[in-house]
Amino acid sequence: MDFLGEGLRRALALIVQGDAEVTGVVLLTLKVAVTATAIACTLGLPLGFFLATRPFWGRRAAFTLVNTALAFPTVVTGLLVFGLLSRRGPLGGLGWLYTWQAIAVGDVLIALPIAAALSAAAVQGVDPRIRRTAQTLGASAWRTAWAVAREARFALGAVITAAFGHVIAEIGSAMIVGGNIRGSTRTLTTAIALYTGQGEFGLALALGIILLVLALLVNVVLQVLQGKAHA
Repeated sequence: MDFLGEGLRRALALIVQGDAEVTGVVLLTLKVAVTATAIACTLGLPLGFFLATRPFWGRRAAFTLVNTALAFPTVVTGLLVFGLLSRRGPLGGLGWLYTWQAIAVGDVLIALPIAAALSAAAVQGVDPRIRRTAQTLGASAWRTAWAVAREARFALGAVITAAFGHVIAEIGSAMIVGGNIRGSTRTLTTAIALYTGQGEFGLALALGIILLVLALLVNVVLQVLQGKAHA
């Protein structure tokens, strides 16, 4: 318990003092997480809407594929991205391996199935009469989709939160394609793993506390937005 208490005291000191190492890691983590979440949700939400509302041949197989991807190991995703971005890979010319862009690519692939699968479930939970009514009134496909999205906006907000939370807490892919390079690709999760292994428990705990706070803030923002919408 003394070991834990000492680590917690050091963690609080690092946070209050605005340690440069901690600040850099936090900013990089936020940049990667926000970028990956934005791209994944921009692609995944329309895909989920399409799967939920458009009957087509192979639809059940597509649902199975997307749901299976939810449990895809992140380290395997990292290996695939590593192969794509390595010097001999098809995208090696980009020079992204061991950069924050590589981590973002891996995180997009991780968050995309989450956005697609959960948004499809959210849209399927909307009363089908809303879509039929909009179509009967002559609404275009975009206006119909917007009407459904407005009805499912709280669930879709939770989808975005889930995607962000999964991305910001991911470590397997980030470690493989980012290399955990100090000042360049070191994120909160990879830094926590490194500092814990080095015995820097206070610094690791500080980063862990910040990770929890970031996750909490995202959920608080969602709750505030939902509260305003209900008002």
